[in-house]
Amino acid sequence: MAYVPGVALLAALVVGCSAGSDSNANGADSKAGSPTVTPAPPGKYETLPAPCRAVPRGMLKDLLPGAAELPGDQQEKVFRGSASVTYDTDRKVGCSWKSDAPNATRSLSIDFERVVSYDPAVSDDDRADTVYAKKEKAAGLSSPAAAGPDAEKNSGAPDAQGKQKDKDKAGADTDRPEDAAADGSADGSADPSSSSSPSGGDGGGDDDGANTEEALPSRVLDNLGDAAFLHNLPTRAGSTAQHRTVSVVFRTSNVVVTVRYAEQPALVTQVPDSRELQEKAQALARKLAETLSE
Repeated sequence: MAYVPGVALLAALVVGCSAGSDSNANGADSKAGSPTVTPAPPGKYETLPAPCRAVPRGMLKDLLPGAAELPGDQQEKVFRGSASVTYDTDRKVGCSWKSDAPNATRSLSIDFERVVSYDPAVSDDDRADTVYAKKEKAAGLSSPAAAGPDAEKNSGAPDAQGKQKDKDKAGADTDRPEDAAADGSADGSADPSSSSSPSGGDGGGDDDGANTEEALPSRVLDNLGDAAFLHNLPTRAGSTAQHRTVSVVFRTSNVVVTVRYAEQPALVTQVPDSRELQEKAQALARKLAETLSE
């Protein structure tokens, strides 16, 4: 009987300790149940396509005129392309092609960049949008969301100057001498109405090319991925080679794609057809966007 109170006391102590531990556990649970940051969703794409196989052979034949007429082994070498050197094919890949035809040299390159955000509060898509936006600003453009009365005021000085220059080139006549120098033509400063050159049709073609530059400047594109722009790079002023490069950059989810398409005519008197280059570069970009979405 003397041991009964001790047993009762021991049981009481056990119950008390259990209750204390439960209260501590509840306290810990209440802290753990405090508001937490939900990790941002991952991007749609976890891998990238094989770049040198991303362009259909039929499109390569159209983009690289003259390649189809080469002997079999040379033709295959051109169409095979050259893969870009990269150390992480899950994050960035690319491929380039080049074709030398009697009248011009055409070159093409594509790059895929899969963007991953290491910040749990920032999604892969948002991080990819930041990467894309930097490329767009570097081209002197602004996205529709950023467009507005304060768009240029809020941008950095170099970018604002670039955008102002593009606007002046597209809409004002004060920069016509600069445009003529960029086109590299000797008579580019002449009045467009005075096109009675001995070359006849060739002169008219040059005038059409000049009008094309005004009608198809660098610009933001619609209905291509989540965001897209086209950058039209004319020949540098003072250059004797009439080289032109068109770039189309677009983002779809967490992947940023860049298409570069260029032409250099064999004769310095010939001017690349900007409209043709732009149309073909856009067509390829849309095909790549479809390939990614499959």
